[in-house]
Amino acid sequence: LFIGNDVMTDDFYYSVLNYSLVTMVLLMAGSQTMPAPYGKFAEKAGQYGPDLNPRLGWFLMELPATLSFVYFYWQGSNRWEPVPLFFHSVWLLHYGNRGFYFPFMIRAAKGAKSTFSIMIVLTGWFVTTTHGYLNAVFVSQVGKHFTPDWFRSPVFLSGICLYFLGFVLNVYHDGIIRNLRPTEEIERGVRKYRIPYGGLFTYVTCPSYFSEILSFSGMALAGYNPGGIFVLGVTIGNLLPRAIDSHNWYLKKFGPEYPRERKIIIPFIY
Repeated sequence: LFIGNDVMTDDFYYSVLNYSLVTMVLLMAGSQTMPAPYGKFAEKAGQYGPDLNPRLGWFLMELPATLSFVYFYWQGSNRWEPVPLFFHSVWLLHYGNRGFYFPFMIRAAKGAKSTFSIMIVLTGWFVTTTHGYLNAVFVSQVGKHFTPDWFRSPVFLSGICLYFLGFVLNVYHDGIIRNLRPTEEIERGVRKYRIPYGGLFTYVTCPSYFSEILSFSGMALAGYNPGGIFVLGVTIGNLLPRAIDSHNWYLKKFGPEYPRERKIIIPFIY
């Protein structure tokens, strides 16, 4: 599908975008039936094919986002322009964290069973490959507004501020979750869940999910990019029901110890 000279044309791009948006709706609907089988909900993972080590699973799932974006970006006629190059750098920063640093830093208990369903990886390949294509081609070829003046646009400035706010919050709260498991427990093969505290955990159960949605919203806005709607919709469709399930899981597991004032995903609202 993504091979040949036609992939960089406006007609091909918008055809892929339209099909992707339809698929987005289907994925959002499907995600309502069950939490994705990884992490706390990995006991259901074996029902959907072989399971992978979480580090390997996350890495493989996210890898096409980097490869796809870089491959298609450098075919675009505007690839050397300053605004596209800026978005190229932001993309590498984002997926350097999400696709390489985050998987490497996962603290999986030594000797624990594999907990990342191959189904998640295969579904993720479609999403991350398409995500990379839609953004790369729009930024380096299809988008007509990426002149240097775009750096002064209120749309760009508000979007990029929102993106970096979400990015920083995401990295920070990922660190809080990771540090709930001391390295000595990991070495002993202990898998113990604890209640996270600090930052936005004061207000919500799933600040990492909230901040990831902020990041993708900001990225789509900063580029005024219709391709950003695809991954934003898939992200919301995946993370919102998972946040609800996670919130209920914490309430059930920790009972009265769990702070009842915490919302699920949006501070003070939901």
